[in-house]
Amino acid sequence: MVDTWWFDAFPVVPYEKPPPGAHEMLTLVAYDICEPRRLARVARVCEDFGVRVQYSVFECHLDEDEFTDFWLKLLEQIDEAEDRLVAYKIDARSARETLTAGTMVCSEKVVCYLV
Repeated sequence: MVDTWWFDAFPVVPYEKPPPGAHEMLTLVAYDICEPRRLARVARVCEDFGVRVQYSVFECHLDEDEFTDFWLKLLEQIDEAEDRLVAYKIDARSARETLTAGTMVCSEKVVCYLV
């Protein structure tokens, strides 16, 4: 049996994951938040559901129920008169055709001890 702690500590970057399954979609979420405290709260919610790929852009592999929960949590954090959220749902075929280049922002907070 192979230990998986290394893979648990260092998750696969989103574009190396397999495409979304039958019950989930790749969702790209972006935001523009005017107030710093709201910005931090929105970022924390996004970190719970996806992986940061740019400063205010996250990739999330979510089924419909997870997405609904995520979206409602985001709506609780913003001021709709000042802020903007956008979510693009990408089907499996299109997700497989995603192209990337350059470095990725890493928001993971990982502590690793090697012995």
